[in-house]
Amino acid sequence: MSTLRLTMAQALVRYLAAQKIETNGQEVPFFGGVWAIFGHGNVAGLGEALYGVQDHLPTYRAHNEQAMAHSAIAYAKASNRRRAMACTTSIGPGATNMVTAAAVAHVNRLPLLLLPGDVFANRRPDPVLQQIESFQDATVSANDCFRPVSRFWDRITRPEQILTALPRAMAVLTDPADCGPVTLALCQDVQAEAYDYPESFFAETLRHFRRPRPDQQELTRAAALLAEAEKPMIVAGGGVHYSLASDSLRGFAERHGIPVTETQAGKSALAWDHPLNLGSLGVTGTSAANECAEEADVILAVGTRLQDFTTGSRALFKNPARRLIQLNTASFDAAKHQAEPLVADAREGLDTLSAQLPQYRSPSDWLDAVSARIGAWNQAAEAARANEGAGNGRLPSDALPSDAQVIGAVNRSADADAIVVCAAGGLPGELHKLWRSSAPGGYHLEYGYSCMGYEIAGGIGVKLARPDREVIVMVGDGSYLMMNSEIATAAMLGLRLTIVVLDNRGFGCINRLQRGTGGESFNNLLQHARHEKLPEIDFRAHAASLGAQAVKVDSIDALEAALQMHQDIEGPRAIVIDTDPMITTEAGGTWWDVAVPEVSERGPVREAHAAYTAARARQRLAD
Repeated sequence: MSTLRLTMAQALVRYLAAQKIETNGQEVPFFGGVWAIFGHGNVAGLGEALYGVQDHLPTYRAHNEQAMAHSAIAYAKASNRRRAMACTTSIGPGATNMVTAAAVAHVNRLPLLLLPGDVFANRRPDPVLQQIESFQDATVSANDCFRPVSRFWDRITRPEQILTALPRAMAVLTDPADCGPVTLALCQDVQAEAYDYPESFFAETLRHFRRPRPDQQELTRAAALLAEAEKPMIVAGGGVHYSLASDSLRGFAERHGIPVTETQAGKSALAWDHPLNLGSLGVTGTSAANECAEEADVILAVGTRLQDFTTGSRALFKNPARRLIQLNTASFDAAKHQAEPLVADAREGLDTLSAQLPQYRSPSDWLDAVSARIGAWNQAAEAARANEGAGNGRLPSDALPSDAQVIGAVNRSADADAIVVCAAGGLPGELHKLWRSSAPGGYHLEYGYSCMGYEIAGGIGVKLARPDREVIVMVGDGSYLMMNSEIATAAMLGLRLTIVVLDNRGFGCINRLQRGTGGESFNNLLQHARHEKLPEIDFRAHAASLGAQAVKVDSIDALEAALQMHQDIEGPRAIVIDTDPMITTEAGGTWWDVAVPEVSERGPVREAHAAYTAARARQRLAD
């Protein structure tokens, strides 16, 4: 057997560089690169190894470990899980900074390879700088924090262990059902130790994504349910994108006359103006989608885990006779909500199920109701997005625009195939209802974990994955302040991003939720937080200091003008606009279960609890 004597770190990066994937008819590396912030736990071993392969496995330097992992996650999501990136840190705080990002990848079922440095396996210098010592368990390090948020976890204490660990890692990263983050904790002494590795271990490997076909019994039951449906509806989730099933979804809906609703992850799977697209579903849903959901008798959920925002905390689907079919590659998700499971790849499942229903089409009266509701919603959405005040004139000079009006302006100015990126605060709800995407993948929201700070870093990952498309990051001042350092990374890489910062001077979304549950405004908006003096934050100057071409505008008209200017800018640009923290789009939406105190001295809280109790009675936990 022919062998190569390499350090563990050299062998690891050589293996990563040999992993290939076929996309758009071309073989490309599965790993688009490695994000690295070096320290004493990885600079000598893995850092030296990455230097040797930088021509075909590029290394990117970031400014924050959590942020660089967000960029890697966004890259994988924008690549429909066909490609991924790795992230390496030193031990200690560098590693634990990535734990939040690992949770983001875990919740969203996205591939992410984490390579944090770890303590010395030989324990000679223990305790080393940044080492966490467990008084009860000498094998514990900071990297054990990754265990609950990793789909596969291993600690490499011998150089030969990567011969089994890396293939297992790749199996998880490319599995349609088990996909998620992988953590390989790399002991810093082991990174530098040499071993005679089989040369065959580094042979180029072309990875293929399996497409499980449905079980015949499950398929028969699902087809029988749909064949009897009088008011059927489809819920399109992120699995539609990951399966590259947008065409199959559209064809299924058109052949059988079944309207489509979209989750946050599924939005843009169907063009916004398709006559069967009801729009977003649930708490942040359109009136068209939610009204149909209340009446639907058969719901076909495709590639979604049906979290509480989608189901109105299990109170949205009100038809007593309603039945649910869960088409999902993961049996874990397919079994939720007492559904009829249909475990399969989304594209294979839709195509096979359609073949079982050659004569079926929704009743005409249901399609008439769908069409009328879509028309009514589009009118309401256009009113919310318009640059007009309550009196049908332009906004008064002293009035601040709503998030919806900013979204409308940005959407009107964007390319038809632009990708909007967001994650947390009030913007995801407004974007879910009001952003109009014409091309698949045009809507990139991290709303599984809804992680503040994802936005700008996520925009970098999206742009690296899709350099051919315009990328627009929309971010509130709260998320911006949590993580903005990657503007400097975008500038350093020359990535053209448009970053729209909406400044409502605090956490406006949670302030509205606080008031909606009977509370007083407290500790959310800056003016309601403990302070000696309110800060005057110049977001324009701050973004400019990090390398963005930045401007602040004072109206929707000025925003639209700024969006049209400097189309030839290389690197990031930031546009800042003040918005009203109290305005939200009232049209659409449904109830969300947020627990209200049973006992309070305050009347508004007692009233909110009474309303909460009444709403909970509509929840359906079992059928």
